[in-house]
Amino acid sequence: MLVLSVVASAAYAGLDAFSFVVLIPFLATVFGEVGGSGGSAGTPAGVDRALDATVGRFVDLNGDPQTAVGGIIVFILILVALKNAVDFARAYLTARVEQGVTRDLRNRVYGHLLDLDLAFFGRVRAGQIISRLTHDVEQLRTLVTKELTGAMKSVLEFSAYLYWMVQISGRLTAAAFIVIPLTMVIWGPLIRRLRRGDREVLDLAGEVSSHIQETVSGIRMVKSASAEVLERRRFGGLTNHYFDTFLRTVRLRALAGPITEFLVTVGTAILLWYGATMVVAEASLSGASFIGFMVLSSRLYRPVKYVSKLPALIQPGLVGAGRVFEFLDAPAETRGADGTRSFVGVTEGIRYRGVDLEYREGEPVLRDVDFFVPAGSVVALVGPSGAGKTSIVDLLSRFYEPTGGAVEIDGTDVRDFRLRSLRAGLGVVSQETVLFHDTVRSNIAYGSPGASLEQVRAAARVACAHDFIERLPDGYDTIVGERGTSLSGGQRQRIAIARAVLRDPPVLVLDEATSALDTESERLVQEAMQRLLTGRTVFVIAHRLSTIQGADLIVVVDKGRIVQQGTHTGLMEEGGVYRRLRDLRFR
Repeated sequence: MLVLSVVASAAYAGLDAFSFVVLIPFLATVFGEVGGSGGSAGTPAGVDRALDATVGRFVDLNGDPQTAVGGIIVFILILVALKNAVDFARAYLTARVEQGVTRDLRNRVYGHLLDLDLAFFGRVRAGQIISRLTHDVEQLRTLVTKELTGAMKSVLEFSAYLYWMVQISGRLTAAAFIVIPLTMVIWGPLIRRLRRGDREVLDLAGEVSSHIQETVSGIRMVKSASAEVLERRRFGGLTNHYFDTFLRTVRLRALAGPITEFLVTVGTAILLWYGATMVVAEASLSGASFIGFMVLSSRLYRPVKYVSKLPALIQPGLVGAGRVFEFLDAPAETRGADGTRSFVGVTEGIRYRGVDLEYREGEPVLRDVDFFVPAGSVVALVGPSGAGKTSIVDLLSRFYEPTGGAVEIDGTDVRDFRLRSLRAGLGVVSQETVLFHDTVRSNIAYGSPGASLEQVRAAARVACAHDFIERLPDGYDTIVGERGTSLSGGQRQRIAIARAVLRDPPVLVLDEATSALDTESERLVQEAMQRLLTGRTVFVIAHRLSTIQGADLIVVVDKGRIVQQGTHTGLMEEGGVYRRLRDLRFR
């Protein structure tokens, strides 16, 4: 499509330039300057031959002047109509290229984002990600398509105009080039400042998006803390900074127009003086040819102005490209080390064998973690906040790779399993419930697209969610709102549990899964959870004594190390960290 667009641009440039050359025989006929072949007495031979081979084939330029003028006008109308048809094709093809690039690039960036590991999302704010996926991709689209095709179009038009100007008068063409080099280099000293300014503008746009996203997601906290004034002040500071930075770059970029326009005026004045000398004093050029040359030269400066401003115009696109490719160049999570085996379940057990983990080099999160979970048993991970409990189960899902040791299932390193197969066999119900702006049915069936309505209902019954779902306005087709805002915390949690029930995974991870439930709902879900746990290997990250006591194995984690492991009774008799945590929570 881009090649076709360039071809159409070349055809447009040729037709556009020639439509002004055809003015020469028109003016020559009107002013009585017609020569032997229809051109004026001072028309160069090359132009005469071209006109005779085109206009002369349809119009008798040496015949009756009135008839010749009418014929030339009709020829110009046909030429302009053809030129506009080609221009329509060029515009349509260019639009297809632009939107195709935007679509493909957004899809590629979004697809790559889904493949990045969790550490990336811990480093980069959500607003910055959204800004790069929308605003920066748009800037890159402008660079790759609009500015690229604009530059090609300008070069083609410049070449076409220049060809006919040289044919009319090489001396006048040389005079026209006195100011063109100045227009091409005038922006040189400002480019570096523009690049810095555009980078800062895009970064600030991402910060504004991040602030909006954080405020909207935490609106309850904002209102409960009566922090509306504070948030307005913070947001106003960001937008004012963006405003000032944007205007600073606009001031630099806006200099292009006046400076270039002044230089074009100087060049036109030079051409008027020198051309008048050739027509009046030297009689080496006809008046009709001189007027045709001036029209072409006025069109010549348009692509020159565009190309002279191009370094300034492409700066936002270059900066946006840099920001987008920072994402595309970020390494995908463990795809290069993806295994070949399919994960079908646990028959013997799961072993953490001397596992170390560092999110950043030199800052250990886990050290020498070593324990065994028999198949079909329930292990509870307990310990102070920040001890590393969630990091341990994240290694099982391969959200992170251990920096030392290995996590094994039935003696096979989890890195030897295909990543999709491994995660398909893991069900996770976390304290932070994630629901999407979709129906209840779609949220329960998320990750199980082939599930029937009856299967969804069965899973909801196990999670004690069916009754309240049926009472919703549209039942299972009710839209839950963004992040499930139309539901209570307990309802959201039961839908998340139903989702795990529907997937029927052999390994289940419960991260304080009943924390958002009231007493009655917790009792019902605990009963459902007991049925759900049967026949599965379960990891429980829990703080409540009722959840911990029933575990087959309790692993106590403190400062990234396992300090105790055993049953509730044995650990209570042993004392230590577990006994201290239990006593604190009991009190």
